Amino acid sequence: MTSYRRNLLPGGSFFFTVNLANRKLSLLIDHLNLLRAAFHQTRQRHPFTIDAIVVLPDHLHTIWALPENDADFSTRWRLVKSGFSRNLPDTEKISPSRAARSERGIWQRRYWEHTIRDEADFARHTDYIHINPVKHGLVRRVRDWMPSSFHRYVKQGIYPVDWAGNLSQDNGAFGERC
Repeated sequence: MTSYRRNLLPGGSFFFTVNLANRKLSLLIDHLNLLRAAFHQTRQRHPFTIDAIVVLPDHLHTIWALPENDADFSTRWRLVKSGFSRNLPDTEKISPSRAARSERGIWQRRYWEHTIRDEADFARHTDYIHINPVKHGLVRRVRDWMPSSFHRYVKQGIYPVDWAGNLSQDNGAFGERC
């Protein structure tokens, strides 16, 4: 069995990718209100800041900043995932190993986590988050994807509304900073 080691940095900033177990489903977009509620309830009990986020049909990317002296993002993810799953109809196929642990079959068990090292690393990951709907062919312009913190960044003057342009004009550069 693989031994996963997480970088538990109190007060740190972390980039995450979290996937549905069945990547062919669109549960996150279809039930966006339930996902928002799960985040809200988790943040009430275990505060953290969402610096950037994009929700796609089958996965999401986000950057969180944890409170000083707190490195427990695992509990937060468990609460977000279970809060979302608890409110969905119980229709998914469940493997014997999941059934033995009384788990739903909604989410992949693990998630990708990366500790943000500095401002340049933060900027690269924020760009990656915001360009992701274009990268996956869901929209041609970043501004056309609504479940994204991109719109907040535009309001704050961090990005121009036409950031990354139009995919057909950019030749696949995806607007990421060099």
